[in-house]
Amino acid sequence: MSRTRVVITGMGCVTPLGADVAATWAGLVAGKNAIGPIQRFDPTGFPTSFAAEVHDYRPPRLEGRFARWCDDKSRFALAAAEEALGDAGLDLTQVDRTRVGVSIGAEVSRPDLPTLAERAQALATLSPNEAYESIPPRDFVVMSAFFPATAMAYTHGLMGPNLTTSTACTSSAQSVADALRILRRGDADVMLAGGADRLVEELMVMGFGLLGALSTRNDDPAHACRPFDRTRDGFVLGEGAGMLVLETLEHAKARGARVHAELLGYGCSANAWRITDSPPDGRGARASMKAALDDAGLGADAVDYINAHGTSTQQNDTSESAGIHAVFGDRRVPVSSTKSMMGHLVAACGAVELIACVKAIQTGILPPTINHEFPDPTCDLDCVPNEARPAKVEHALTNAFGFGGSNGSLVVGRFAP
Repeated sequence: MSRTRVVITGMGCVTPLGADVAATWAGLVAGKNAIGPIQRFDPTGFPTSFAAEVHDYRPPRLEGRFARWCDDKSRFALAAAEEALGDAGLDLTQVDRTRVGVSIGAEVSRPDLPTLAERAQALATLSPNEAYESIPPRDFVVMSAFFPATAMAYTHGLMGPNLTTSTACTSSAQSVADALRILRRGDADVMLAGGADRLVEELMVMGFGLLGALSTRNDDPAHACRPFDRTRDGFVLGEGAGMLVLETLEHAKARGARVHAELLGYGCSANAWRITDSPPDGRGARASMKAALDDAGLGADAVDYINAHGTSTQQNDTSESAGIHAVFGDRRVPVSSTKSMMGHLVAACGAVELIACVKAIQTGILPPTINHEFPDPTCDLDCVPNEARPAKVEHALTNAFGFGGSNGSLVVGRFAP
């Protein structure tokens, strides 16, 4: 029995490299570095004082309560979705909106440290009833992980399936996969899928710093993110959003849509290892990539490019390299980590890096892994070091591996009618 084909007809993103797909892709191809000193708050006294922040984007047009309640994470998602819908040429007044759904990867929002400290101090002086009455309802709702998906459904009147996935760095890869399966099952015709996050804030810099996961190269932030390099010392926090319009091929053809690429397969796994690092043998990564290829009906020899999770931490890069070797053997598949340029977008990284794979297929250009100066023998990969490379790409695979041990891999291919 033939399986419903799912295609990508629209793409949108907000990243530290730019306010849309064009600016982000231009930055990636140029090897532009968006990492620099933190400007959102004073990082004096923190072990890490730099990150990849979003400085320039077009906030979405909002009305009513959602205009007052949306946080930056939701605004990133809505702006990326607005671009994706425009790119898809999808007129929502001309489709059955009960057949259009939303699937977003997101984490809970966190208050900034001064606000948290002030509130804790104020609450300590109040009785339980007074404390209850002093907390604004907005704070309870907006901090919820589901808020971006809710805001998107409200803003565009989308009454199809509405899901939120919260699995740390794997969130948006899994949200895209959930949308893929919904469309294959026939539960919707169109899905807005992706993820959003805003991590550059005191609590996150403090928390990841305490875990020892962040780079502390404060004297040289432009060279701090060094995936697969022997001198890597941790990842760099980023923020942003990536959204895609996914449609059944039948629906896309019926409305005469332009197709960017075909979403072919997804695989997931769990490391069952530790919370903050990955198993040295890469077994979780191997299982995820193998499952994605099986779902796509492809052999390992069909993959022309891998957009790696590539965080620039010691354990992740070594583990992912081991997984890649286990799946692809001695074949030197080009692998790059775009995190080297725009940091780790956490819940948004899977969707944004999937967009990078689609652009590699469309343009025949592989984005580089910058800051790759000292090859690590435990990461013996073709990392597309430092400069973009021309290449014909028919199929690409992207990895997203999360804190807690969740793994997700997506396979995308050139569209063949």
